[in-house]
Amino acid sequence: MAKFYYKSKLSKQEQEELLIDFCNAVSSIKDSKEAAQFLKDLLSPQEAEMLAKRMKIADLLLKGWKYKQIGEQLKVGEGTIARISEWLKFTGDGYRLIVKRLKEKKNVKPINNVNPKGEIDRLMRRYPIMFWPELLIKDIVKNKRVKDREKIINALEVIREKPNLYKRIEEEVKKAHGLS
Repeated sequence: MAKFYYKSKLSKQEQEELLIDFCNAVSSIKDSKEAAQFLKDLLSPQEAEMLAKRMKIADLLLKGWKYKQIGEQLKVGEGTIARISEWLKFTGDGYRLIVKRLKEKKNVKPINNVNPKGEIDRLMRRYPIMFWPELLIKDIVKNKRVKDREKIINALEVIREKPNLYKRIEEEVKKAHGLS
């Protein structure tokens, strides 16, 4: 996804309703095949790769990897890694939840010698971020209770604060490299 800043022409309530509808749409995805179909239509290949890299960066940071190792492994800059690191420090609840669930999913043993791993691996290579929407939002939006709605709205408030965080991180990276 391209980096850009815009002032929405929608009211705050209209923005929230759109995003809640989007969260409900994502949470209605039944399996990884549906998720892959949806993401294929929703995202460009570059956007899909970028989001997949963000998830992997979060995973590697949580495992204790250094910025340089992550940058070399995923071919990303320190600024990108620093942003994810700051999100993990700032809240990071979504990243931590998904990383935990993906780890749990990998530890599930096949039943009756059925090995879906080959099919899952094929889908993961073709659609690298096919699991994230379902896992990210499923827990929050599975019921349309007021409590869940409040969680979504609180998460949206954190999202709105991230552009300022980008600027702060960019300034710090520039300072660190003598570019400011």
